[in-house]
Amino acid sequence: MTDQQQRLQAFVKLGDFFSQYCEYANNRALKLADRDPNLLQLDENIELAGNKNGWFTRENIEFSLKTWSTLLTAENLEKWLMPYDLQKNTPKKVAIIMAGNIPLVGFHDFLCTLITGNRAMVKLSSNDSILLPFIANYLSQAAPCLKASFSFPEGRLDGFDAVIATGSNNTTRYFEYYFGHKPHIIRKNRVSIAILTDGQSPETLRALGDDIFRYYGLGCRSVSKLFVPEGYDFDAFFNAVYPYHSIMDHQKYINNYDYNKAVYLMSEFKILDNGFLMLKEDANYGSPIATLFYEYYKSPEDLLERINADRDQLQCVVAQGLLPGEIPFGETQIPGLQEYADGMDTIEFLLQAQ
Repeated sequence: MTDQQQRLQAFVKLGDFFSQYCEYANNRALKLADRDPNLLQLDENIELAGNKNGWFTRENIEFSLKTWSTLLTAENLEKWLMPYDLQKNTPKKVAIIMAGNIPLVGFHDFLCTLITGNRAMVKLSSNDSILLPFIANYLSQAAPCLKASFSFPEGRLDGFDAVIATGSNNTTRYFEYYFGHKPHIIRKNRVSIAILTDGQSPETLRALGDDIFRYYGLGCRSVSKLFVPEGYDFDAFFNAVYPYHSIMDHQKYINNYDYNKAVYLMSEFKILDNGFLMLKEDANYGSPIATLFYEYYKSPEDLLERINADRDQLQCVVAQGLLPGEIPFGETQIPGLQEYADGMDTIEFLLQAQ
């Protein structure tokens, strides 16, 4: 078996491992110790990750693992990689500076780097430093050829050949300064929006709730703004997303809800409020936690012109039959392997970087 085949099979085995864990998570009467001992270690690491970062609830971590378990199959990986000539890759050290806003947010970059035969030098976010090292160790057990394919340096990054960095609009200025002389992908802040009409069904609006509330709205694929037609009645929307009201069981979300509501009230901003989500009319795209911005549009044509002009600020556009590349309602948080962040093909970048 070639190294490339070993790498692919290691990720297939990882997907199966995630699937086994999710089976346990759905039926905790099962005894992990009677199965793969790595399952018990994963369970302990999930607990540690949640203790270190209060936003990383067990539910959201398990959702991330479940999503990856469905993607990491031999069929999916082979179909994804088929268009690329991996043989033309020149092995290189790739510095990956990861964000830490949602669980395993940088895993796709890690996967792209290893599956193409490169070495990953991962600079972890302090907010998400538990899960990936455990997963990397599991991969090295599944494929010994991967043991030297990753590292997690804590100090200054040196000796790298290419860079993939994700951060805020402020940090990207520093990334450009320090890493701009090397082949690089540097990602800035992006947000996601949804376009509503008067015709969405309650089921469609209910699905939109997952685009809004999954990961507490902290991801770049989380919908932070609605575009609605003039005169739109928000009652149907509020009724549809009411099943998500249990989000108020999370103390950090409650704190943000209370704080932002107090700011709006003291500033005498007009808001719509259902007790766990506030809607504020605002021309900006990125809304605070527990808040969703909205803006009226006069015609679909005018709105599409606006969206095309601001495309570099947007990660996902959720809509129903309005524009090319739109994301169906309820699917922003389950991207496919080929859905690259910021629309930049990471595999092609790694193959071409010299």
